[in-house]
Amino acid sequence: MENNVRPESMARITTPELAKAFIEEQVAQVRAQVGDKKVLLALSGGVDSSVVAALLIKAIGKQLVCVHVNHGLMRKDESESVVKMFRDGLNANLIYVDATDRFLDLLAGVSDPERKRKIIGKEFIEVFADEARKLEDITFLAQGTIYPDILESIKAAEGKKAVKSHHNVGGLPEDLKFELVEPIKLLFKDEVRVVGEALGLPHAMVYRQPFPGPGLGVRCLGAITRDRLHALREADAILREEFDICGLNEKVWQYFVVVPDIKSVGVRDESRYEGWPAIIRAVNTKDAMTATVEEIPYPVLHKIVDRITHEVEGINRVLVDLTPKPVGTIEWE
Repeated sequence: MENNVRPESMARITTPELAKAFIEEQVAQVRAQVGDKKVLLALSGGVDSSVVAALLIKAIGKQLVCVHVNHGLMRKDESESVVKMFRDGLNANLIYVDATDRFLDLLAGVSDPERKRKIIGKEFIEVFADEARKLEDITFLAQGTIYPDILESIKAAEGKKAVKSHHNVGGLPEDLKFELVEPIKLLFKDEVRVVGEALGLPHAMVYRQPFPGPGLGVRCLGAITRDRLHALREADAILREEFDICGLNEKVWQYFVVVPDIKSVGVRDESRYEGWPAIIRAVNTKDAMTATVEEIPYPVLHKIVDRITHEVEGINRVLVDLTPKPVGTIEWE
């Protein structure tokens, strides 16, 4: 069996008992792999990296060094809340790195989504390497890779094209000097959540809104510009705020805004106004391999449209994506 192939005999982790057995197995494997060395973890604050952090803390304690990188592609106030949650709330050994300019300079003028993903993934590794040089005995790099990442990145034997690459699967440079630690790479998203609760993580953290590794970089469609990125961040914050108010945040698995690099004519203050469209996507899924579209009540939708078009500079239209997966993917890029 290849390391990246889930065995057919592997039972789905659906109960606390199965989760505890998985945790015990992974703790033993991590201890055997790592020994007395230190592990560097890319801690985004999302479900996957949070579960990996909790599992590694259980396995190796203070040998884990968490690094949160603000690549300038985070949601509004995301980095601040990650630092507060893990450093203050969980007493994690956390290093915060603001690499906004470093990432955005490299991404300037790059429109192809695969190139963007590769650039972001490679630069993440470079940032980690920079941090590792400041520390002693960093030998391992931990990642929150899960099974859908692998399935979508590897070309099938029949010759089908990969859906997309993930920075934690296909984007790693060949000269990577860290040995990888990926304890949840054979799990689907719903299984990761069961394991997270078995590890004692707060329910709100375990069921936190999913967020891709490349962040808003794959939602600011086409070549990323700082003004359009800012508009995307503000529009997305409004969507999340309104979903929280009406309770859709508890009903919808993933919801977000994308802003493409196109403009249309609008009217503002009785004058011609060219702006970008904000596209809303709200989907439900159990394993991230298929997804259905969640209907947004019209009163809620109208309020979101009104707020985005009046509060966000540069946006003059709001659209809704009603495409399930398949044929669409959850993300646009």
